[in-house]
Amino acid sequence: MFTGLVTDLGTIERVTPGPVTDLWVASSYPGDFKLGESIACDGICLTVVEFRGHSFKVQAAPETLRRTTLGTWAPGTRVNLERALQVGDRLGGHWVQGHVDAVGTVLETRPDGGSWAMSFSLPNEISPFFVEKGSVCIDGVSLTLTQVGAERFAVMLIPETQARTSLGKKGVGAKVNLEADIIGKYVARMMGGRGGLTLEHLKAAGLA
Repeated sequence: MFTGLVTDLGTIERVTPGPVTDLWVASSYPGDFKLGESIACDGICLTVVEFRGHSFKVQAAPETLRRTTLGTWAPGTRVNLERALQVGDRLGGHWVQGHVDAVGTVLETRPDGGSWAMSFSLPNEISPFFVEKGSVCIDGVSLTLTQVGAERFAVMLIPETQARTSLGKKGVGAKVNLEADIIGKYVARMMGGRGGLTLEHLKAAGLA
């Protein structure tokens, strides 16, 4: 489990395709990795299978390549990193599993005061889980939804997010990993078959 608060910007060092794709990632972490620990790489929960110094190796199955942007990574690609949440840590973002739901596309980027506004395509299969002022994880970054439409949504990056993650450097047309809020998924599942999710439904379930 993660929070969507990026703790390091890593760099892909080596990619070895095969039945399972091997990737070496360079980081500035202190090197105290443990075999089997989970690290979110651009929002994808991956397992450390080997490490040396500040670098660690992860593996990706074909399913991961199909459902995420990982298949486009090459040596030099910058990725947002977050180590797994420890019991007792502050939960500063929102609950993030590292299970990517869909890949979206950057539609628009523009300055807005000192912040950076970004709009993305909203794949139909995850649109029921998006609500204005709700949470979304984009390439491993926890963000608040500022606008939600039928086929697109928008977020705002404060200067700190621009400086500490790779997201603000994405241009129009870039692909990103999207994970919807897990609470939204369960609520939508619970309300399935009731003619859509409404405020009345939420109140009846004790959620509003």
